[in-house]
Amino acid sequence: MTQPEGELENKLIEALVKMGYKYVPIKDDTALEANLKKQIEKHNNILLSDKEFTQVLNHLNKGNVWDKAKILRDKMQLTKEDGKSVYIEFINTEGWCQNEFQVSNQITVEGSYQNRYDVTILINGLPLAQIELKRRGLHIKEAFNQVNRYQRHSYNANNALFQYIQIFVISNGVNTKYYSNNAKQHFNQTFFWSDQQNKLITDLFAFTDVFLEPCHLSKMITRYVVLAEAKKILMVLRPYQYFAVETIIDRVKNTNKNGYIWHTTGSGKTLTSFKASQILMNQPGVHKVVFVVDRKDLDYQTNIEFNSFSDGSVDGTENTNKLVQQFTDDTKLIVTTIQKLHNAISKKIYLARMEKQKDKHIVFIFDECHRTQFGKTHKAIKSFFTNIQMFGFTGTPIFKDNAASYDGLKRTTKDLFEECLHKYVITDAIKDNNVLKFSVEYVGKYKQKDSKNEIDINVEAIDTKELLESDIRIDKISDYIIENHDRKTHSKAFTAMFCVSSIDMLTKYYEAFAKKKANGKHTLKIATIFSFTANEDDKDANGLLDADILDDAAPVNLHSRDKLDNYIADYNKMFGTKHSTKDSQAFYTYYNEISMRVRKREVDILIVVNMFLTGFDSPTLSTLYVDKNLKHHGLIQAFSRTNRILDEKKSHGNIVCFRNLKAATDDAITLFSNKDAIEEIILKPYKDYVARFNQVYKDLLAVVPTIGSVDDLPSEVEQLEFIKHFRELIKIKNVLGTFADFKEEDLQIPEQDYEDYKSKYLDLHDKVKTSTQKEKVSILEDVDFELELIHRDEINVAYILALLVKLKTATQAEQDKKRREITELLEGQVQLRSKRKLIEKFINENIPNITDTNQVENEFEEFWNIEREKALSELCETEKIDNEKLRNVVSEYLFAQRLPLTADIDNMLEVKPKLLERKAVFARIKDKINEFINTFIEGV
Repeated sequence: MTQPEGELENKLIEALVKMGYKYVPIKDDTALEANLKKQIEKHNNILLSDKEFTQVLNHLNKGNVWDKAKILRDKMQLTKEDGKSVYIEFINTEGWCQNEFQVSNQITVEGSYQNRYDVTILINGLPLAQIELKRRGLHIKEAFNQVNRYQRHSYNANNALFQYIQIFVISNGVNTKYYSNNAKQHFNQTFFWSDQQNKLITDLFAFTDVFLEPCHLSKMITRYVVLAEAKKILMVLRPYQYFAVETIIDRVKNTNKNGYIWHTTGSGKTLTSFKASQILMNQPGVHKVVFVVDRKDLDYQTNIEFNSFSDGSVDGTENTNKLVQQFTDDTKLIVTTIQKLHNAISKKIYLARMEKQKDKHIVFIFDECHRTQFGKTHKAIKSFFTNIQMFGFTGTPIFKDNAASYDGLKRTTKDLFEECLHKYVITDAIKDNNVLKFSVEYVGKYKQKDSKNEIDINVEAIDTKELLESDIRIDKISDYIIENHDRKTHSKAFTAMFCVSSIDMLTKYYEAFAKKKANGKHTLKIATIFSFTANEDDKDANGLLDADILDDAAPVNLHSRDKLDNYIADYNKMFGTKHSTKDSQAFYTYYNEISMRVRKREVDILIVVNMFLTGFDSPTLSTLYVDKNLKHHGLIQAFSRTNRILDEKKSHGNIVCFRNLKAATDDAITLFSNKDAIEEIILKPYKDYVARFNQVYKDLLAVVPTIGSVDDLPSEVEQLEFIKHFRELIKIKNVLGTFADFKEEDLQIPEQDYEDYKSKYLDLHDKVKTSTQKEKVSILEDVDFELELIHRDEINVAYILALLVKLKTATQAEQDKKRREITELLEGQVQLRSKRKLIEKFINENIPNITDTNQVENEFEEFWNIEREKALSELCETEKIDNEKLRNVVSEYLFAQRLPLTADIDNMLEVKPKLLERKAVFARIKDKINEFINTFIEGV
C-alpha cells in the first residue's frame, strides 16, 4: 500500500519544525496577511497601524512575479502616521540566517477556482517557497502541472502574496526537484539537488535535511536566485553551479591559490561564472574581478549574457585603452579578451597606468580556459601582476593526451590553474537531464544493408585531397542532406550546422546547395560565416581557433574575403539587410545577426569551418553535419552545439558524419568521462528503438485491444494506463523519426491504427482539459499529455486550405478519399481540433458552390469572419457580456498573449451574478473565452 499524500505532508511538516521552522496555522488570505503584519513588525522591530500596514500591502501588490522579486530584495520607505520615515526590510539578503522562518499547510485561496496549497514556507511572513506533494507512485510531473494550475487560477488573487514565491519544490516522496518561479516554465527547468560529488539527493526527507534547512534555503533565495534582466525571469542555480561558486569564494577568502572548474559544455558555465564574479567583486579585499575570454566574438557575447543577468553589470571593453581605463577607475567587474589584456601589460603606451595595478588583489576568471591560455600571454599575466588569483572554467580540460605543444612544452589545464575545484562531466549532465544524448550516424560505405546511410563516398582521412574535395562526393553529400534535413530537424522545428574542413570545401558546398536551390531541388535557407584572416583549415583537427578571429591589422586573404562578401550578398537578399565585411565592426554586426537568426530558426543550415563550434548556445539547434576531422576537446565542443535542452520534441542531438569519426568519438568520450560512458552518451542503434516501440505497442494492446475499446474503459484508472502507454509510443516514435532509416513498416502498429489511437488520446485530453468543474475530481487533471510531440507546425489552416483547393479540383472518385484525409488531419492535429466542426461545415456547405478554385481562400476568410462574429455575439448574449469590452479583451490577448483576469470578466458583465454564483460564472466565462481564442485566433 502506498503512503497517502496527507501522511507525507504531515511528516514533512514535522521534519521542518525539528529543523527550526515554527508551525503557524493559516487558513486563508486574511490569516496570511495578519501573520505577515506580525512578522514584518518582528523583523523590523516596529509596530504598524492598520493604515500603515495597508500601505505596505499596496506596495507589495505592485507588478508581476518579476517586479515582486525586486520589491522583496529592496527596502520600502514608509512615512508613519506620526510623520516619521522608516525603511522596511522584507528579507535580510546579507545575513540570510537572520530572518523569521515559518511553515504552514493547506492555505486556501479563492481565485478563478478555490485552491489549497500543500506546504508553504514563509520567510518574514511572505510565502517564498512552496512545496507540492503527490503520493508515492505518481510521477512528480503531476505536482509540477498542479503548480502551473495554481499560477493560472489563484496566485494572483487578492493581494497576490503568493506571487512572492521564489522557489518551488515538487515531490512524490521518492523523487524531489526544485525550480524558480516563472510564468512559462517547462518541466525541463526543474532540478534535483545533489551533494558536492554530484550524487543526487532525491528522497524528500534527505532533500529536506540539506536544501530546506532554514539558512540554506534563505541563502539560495537571497544569493543564488538570479534575476535575469533580458528575459525578466528568475533563475535558480543548479547544485553543481552552487558548489562551484561556493568553492571559488572559499578559495579567495581563505587562500591565495588558483584553481579550475570542469563543467561540461552546455551546463550553464556563463551563469556560474557570472554569479562567482558578482559575489567576488563585493568581497572585502578584492580590488577587481576580470573575466577573460579569448576572442572578440565571445567578448561581445559574454558582455551580452552578463548584462542579461544584471543590466549594466559589465561595461564592455571596446579597445585596449578602454580596458586600461577600467583597470584604473572604479569598475569592479571587467570583461575583456586575452589579446587586449596582453596589450595592456606589454605595450609601453599603457604601462605607466597599469604599473599601479600590479600589487592589487585582482581575481581573474578565464572562460573556456582550454583555448589560448597555454602560450606566452598566460605567463606574462602571472609575471606582471603580483597579487592575483586565477580561476579557469572549461567543459573540456587539457590533459596530457590532448595537449598541443607550445614552445616545445605540452601544458595541461592543471599546469596552469592548479587543482580542479569542482567537476561535473557530460555523464553527470545527461543523468540529470541538463543536456541531451547524441545520436551519431556515419554516412558512407559501411556495408549497412538496406540503409539510407550507405552512399558511395570517401570517408577516411586519406591524403588524396582530390577525392575528399571531388565534385561527385560533394554532390552526393549535398543530396543526402537535402533528402534527410526535414527528418533530422522535425520538419524544420529545429536548425542545423554543417562544419567542413576548409574555406575551399565550404565554398564548394555553399555553391552546390545554391545551384540545387536554383534548380528547384530544395527551399532550405542556407547561410555561412568564416574568418578571412585566420587559417581555418584542419591544422590540429580540433575544430577550434586559437586567435582573435578578426583584427583590422591582421593580413587579409582577399580571395576568402571576396567569397564571403558574395555569400553575405545572398544573405542580404534573403533577409533584406545590408551587411558586408568592410571592417571588423561590420563583420561582427553580421556575426551577431546571423547568430540571432539561427537561434530564431530563420536559418535552416549554417555552414562553418571553425566559427560557432565553441561558445555558441542555441537550444533550437539540433543537428550537426560533419565533413571534417575532429578529435578530443574539439570533437566534444562541436558535438555539444546540438545537445541543449529545449522541449519534449527535442529528444537528442543529431550528429551526421561524412568522415569516419567512430574511433575519434569513442576516444573523446573516454577522455572526458570514461570508456563505459559511451552507451550513456550515444543513443542506441535504430533497431533497438524499433524493438522498444513494438514491445510498448504489445503492452498497449493488453489495455485496449481495439480502437473502440478506448471508449469502453471502465474508469479513469484504466484510461490513465492507456494514456501512459500511448504517450510512451509517441515519445519513442519522436526519436525514431530522426533516423535516416526510419520506415513506418518497421513498426508493428498499422499506420491508420496509430492515427486512430492518437485521436482517442486527444479526445481524452480535450475531455480532461476542458472540464469546468469547480473542484478537482479527475485523477487525469495533472497528467502531462506532452502534446508538443504531436504538434506539427506545418499543419495549420493555410495547409488545410491548400488541401481544399485540391479537393475542389479532384475527380468525383478522388473527392471522398481527400475528404477522409482532411477529416483525419483535423482529428489528429492538436491545433486544429477546436476548428474541426467549422472547417467541416465550410467543406459541406460552401465548397460545392465555389466554381473558381482561386476563390477558395477568399470564400473561407469571409466564412470565417462571419462565424467569428456569430460566436462572439452568441457569447455576449448568452453570458450577458458587453460586446465592446469583450473585443478589448480579445485585442489584449492578441497584443500581450494575456487571458482575462477575474477582474476583467467582472468588468465585462452587464448583469452581475449573485455572490455564491460568482466563482462558477467567472470560471465558465473564462473557459468560453479561451475556447473562442483557440478556435478563431490561434493557428489561423
